[in-house]
Amino acid sequence: MTKPALKENHRGEILGAIDVGTNAVRLELARALPDGSLETLHQERDPVRPGEGVFATGSIPPEVADRLLSTLRRYGALCRRDCARVRAVATSAIREARNGSDIVKRALDEASLELEVVSGREEARLICLGVLHGMPPRSRSLVIDIGGGSTEVALARGEQPTDLWSIAVGAMRLTEMFGTSARVSPARLSLVRSYAAEAFREGLPRSHPLPSLAFGSSGTINALISFAASKGRSATRKEITKATEHLADMGIEERRRHFDPRRAEIVVAGAVILEAALAHLGLSALTSVDTGLRNGILVDLLRRSARQSPNDREAAQGALNLGRRFDFDERHATKVGSLAVALFEDLADLHRLPFSARRLIQAAAILHDIGNAISVHKHHKHTHDLIANADVPGYTDRERELVAIVARYHRRSTPHRKRADLAHLSHTEVITVRKLSALLRLANALDASHQQPVHSMRATERNGSVTLHLRLRAPADLELWDVHREGSFFREVYRRRLELSPRQG
Repeated sequence: MTKPALKENHRGEILGAIDVGTNAVRLELARALPDGSLETLHQERDPVRPGEGVFATGSIPPEVADRLLSTLRRYGALCRRDCARVRAVATSAIREARNGSDIVKRALDEASLELEVVSGREEARLICLGVLHGMPPRSRSLVIDIGGGSTEVALARGEQPTDLWSIAVGAMRLTEMFGTSARVSPARLSLVRSYAAEAFREGLPRSHPLPSLAFGSSGTINALISFAASKGRSATRKEITKATEHLADMGIEERRRHFDPRRAEIVVAGAVILEAALAHLGLSALTSVDTGLRNGILVDLLRRSARQSPNDREAAQGALNLGRRFDFDERHATKVGSLAVALFEDLADLHRLPFSARRLIQAAAILHDIGNAISVHKHHKHTHDLIANADVPGYTDRERELVAIVARYHRRSTPHRKRADLAHLSHTEVITVRKLSALLRLANALDASHQQPVHSMRATERNGSVTLHLRLRAPADLELWDVHREGSFFREVYRRRLELSPRQG
């Protein structure tokens, strides 16, 4: 990126996406433009191969870790130079490595990057968003992305995913498992094909009606379709099958005449995976695209930077005005509000609530303690009555009632389905109340002392648990104890363990 581009930063915030994949590490810097689009400023790709050896040994070798951290230090410096707001994600290699947490710690210590190890479903969601951003709302699409360690599949309407899957077959994983980097005999090719087909049978249901549009993302798919297709950027299933057999019969040197050296080593495994995916899904053809995970990260960041519409901001201000009428603890209220919103956004793939529910939890969090104006004893019940009978600009009567119920359940008893005060709600509304209440209780616990010891918080989901990564500006013994106490209701609602990762400073 050139310095003149940096001088024009007033045109829009600069966003950074870092993708620590299994085969390579990538960086993209882009500027958010006033019309909601993104202008690419700088791209880098380093074939570091973070997944090298992981699927055979279970760990990232020290020399690979050092290569990766060297790259991340450079990327971090570029992002800081241009004051970019960054999201750095790591996929299956770091996700499965025994020493993955060490890599995450080194990234923070050495590169000042918070490396987020995303779940397979979150990876699929971001890929889907990157590929389908701007699609007409009623169009139906399918997206396939073959990585080094896993393959992600998404069904979507418009640009919103309706179903997401992550299958544990990737080009590097199968190459290491079956030794397909050199010429592959017919017998071994048959064995790899059987393995890939079984992985898709176990991990991907076929009960969904297929859309008319099917897209393939990732360098592996782009390279394969370019090699296999008779014309354009689409290849038929027959062409992929023919290419798979042709590539398997080639020696490594011949393959390197068609692909870059690193790609040549894993391309047979990638071809087998693509062939199996098309066969399992019953797709006759696939179109390759240049967008993917990195683009999805940028779009996600863009949406977070403009996450409140003018109407939402007015509604939040209305909640604040109501709280001030009752002389509430505004610092505590706004802190709980920001924590609740952060939990809602970070765990969107887990709660799967519509974005419109964000304004409900924000208002409930801001107003959860206003009942103290009547009595500290049972103040949560007084909070419900005050909100339910107030005029809160920006909220419909039904929204205001839901806000009141969520705020009422920020402490003490939990909103079980059979409670009399929930009987008038629909099944969907009860689910919404339970999910939002569980998040609000955590947010409130994170400021149990009303002293704001939590500087910032990020929530991640992995391996059946949700981890709250906390940066603390002061001791938070009360907060940590209270979050642990609220964890039981969170587990009941979300079927996930709750873990804490506090860090001072």
